[in-house]
Amino acid sequence: MIGVLVPAFNAAETLSELLSKLHSFVPAECIVVVDDGSSDSTASIAQNAGCHVIRHGVNRGKGAALRTGFAHILAKTQHECVITLDSDLQHDPCEIPKFIARWARGDIDLIIGSRKRMGSAMPFHRMMSNAITSSLVSARTGVAITDSQSGYRCISRKVLSALEITSDGYEAETEMLLKAARKGFKIDFVAIETIYGQERSSMTHWQTTKRFLQVLMKEY
Repeated sequence: MIGVLVPAFNAAETLSELLSKLHSFVPAECIVVVDDGSSDSTASIAQNAGCHVIRHGVNRGKGAALRTGFAHILAKTQHECVITLDSDLQHDPCEIPKFIARWARGDIDLIIGSRKRMGSAMPFHRMMSNAITSSLVSARTGVAITDSQSGYRCISRKVLSALEITSDGYEAETEMLLKAARKGFKIDFVAIETIYGQERSSMTHWQTTKRFLQVLMKEY
């Protein structure tokens, strides 16, 4: 069985629509929403949708939210893998069948949704950042990484059990890639739509870049 994990921070404007779409593919009881210290109705929206909700008392960062969700899935469920996606509708739940189909082939441990950069809706600064970080992670791991920044992923229980992710921010997703490659887990990609709206990102560009470089330079 497949579970879904949604880290969410002040996501009330988009979460209801996201969960409604998710219910077409995954039962509500298989969806975990980690409310990372929101000051809006994020938690109540998830609860009313029938999802399992875990709340952080304060905002701790995306990596911390993922870590909390992973720990719950390992301890409280029997899910063979978990799909992670963001709460801001930049990850279309209608693409979940792509991940499931690739997972069903049985030869991959970590599947990443890879977005098209050129000719897409991705802002130029994000396009450049994605290209550079993906190239650096590829060089570091020896694995061709086409989209290191994508949080739309399908992660096997085996990977979750083997990796200890310590980063609290967005750099946690890079840390996972580096550690998974180091341990020899098989990584593959599925093409997903590039979606960017007018919503504000909670990502602080300079701090995220600094933390990415710190993670990249660590020895694992």
